[in-house]
Amino acid sequence: MRKRVFLKITAVAVLALGTSLAMAQDNLFKIGLILPMSGPFASTGKQIEAAVRLYMAQNGDTVAGKKVELILKDDTSAPDVTKRIAQELVVNDKVNVLAGFGLTPLALATAPIATQSKTPLVVMAAATSSITQASPFIVRTSFTLPQAAVGIADWAPRNGIKKVVTLVSDYGPGIDAEKFFKERFTFNGGQVSDSLRVPLRNPDFAPFLQKVRDDKPDALFVFVPSGAGAALMKQFSERGMDKAGIRLIGTGDVTDDDILNNMGDVALGVVTSHHYSASHNSPLNKKFVDAFGKANNGLRPNFMAVGGYDGMRVIYEAAKATKGGRGEALLNAMKGQIFESPRGPVFIDAQTRDVVHNIYIRKVERVNGQLWNQEFDTIKDVKDPGKAR
Repeated sequence: MRKRVFLKITAVAVLALGTSLAMAQDNLFKIGLILPMSGPFASTGKQIEAAVRLYMAQNGDTVAGKKVELILKDDTSAPDVTKRIAQELVVNDKVNVLAGFGLTPLALATAPIATQSKTPLVVMAAATSSITQASPFIVRTSFTLPQAAVGIADWAPRNGIKKVVTLVSDYGPGIDAEKFFKERFTFNGGQVSDSLRVPLRNPDFAPFLQKVRDDKPDALFVFVPSGAGAALMKQFSERGMDKAGIRLIGTGDVTDDDILNNMGDVALGVVTSHHYSASHNSPLNKKFVDAFGKANNGLRPNFMAVGGYDGMRVIYEAAKATKGGRGEALLNAMKGQIFESPRGPVFIDAQTRDVVHNIYIRKVERVNGQLWNQEFDTIKDVKDPGKAR
């Protein structure tokens, strides 16, 4: 008899515990943030995490009456690790959203998991055009390389640049940058005399730059991922490329705000096209840059940070609209959002789930003793050219 009573009490206790755990889960809105926090692309992870935490500090850690739980995981930039972490976050942690993804191969590795589990996946960094086509549950708040590449391809031939060599990192975004720059530049009457691709990891730019110098183009068009620009700029200077009259142009990754001040005078005058500069002249951006610096020991936010910051805005607003929902309802609430970002006006295209924003032409200048990407022209509301085919 005592044994039966004990078992009955135990069963009731287990049931109550299970119910309370389920209720606790229902009162949480979980975001699985997967980023490269170590290894060669750790600067990307650091910038995005800092921006995500700043957004939460400014907007609270509850949304739609639910506590926001941020689960940060380091994927070390390895696709197999990213995929395993995403699987664990979906199955074990039951996250509402997956977010982050510092490189294209990491986002593509996780796309099937987002599709199978119907979990919205917010890409805050990776920039290959085709990423959003890899899963109907992917939404992007960063940018695409074709968006950035066509801006400088239009500007260059109007400004005395007729012959160009392209040099890009040999993976998805670099190939996109090369392709769309070359197509637009030649359409505008320019000549691409050579196209060079360097390894993504541990690149040695020296032999490629020597080849460029021997070719004597008007300019070198460059794409390298965030953080790699300093090494390229150093070797560009050591080879005397600027003194040989070869101009450096590219997408804004090469003059990344995070490392621009460390590049020195060789960066002065470099013209790039991109969707964000820390010197963007708007009240919202000035507030963002100031708050980011205060929260991170004076660190300057870069374009990765703004992708993370805006990604959190998209997630929070979708959570509010769905009362902390999941799956397709949460995804649909992300589509079509229109808002003012530190980068300027932003629209999440409901058809492509990709970001639409301004692209700015910028020149590196010294202002008050520091180097900045100073915007001097704007191309408004640029959709991804890769989707227009």
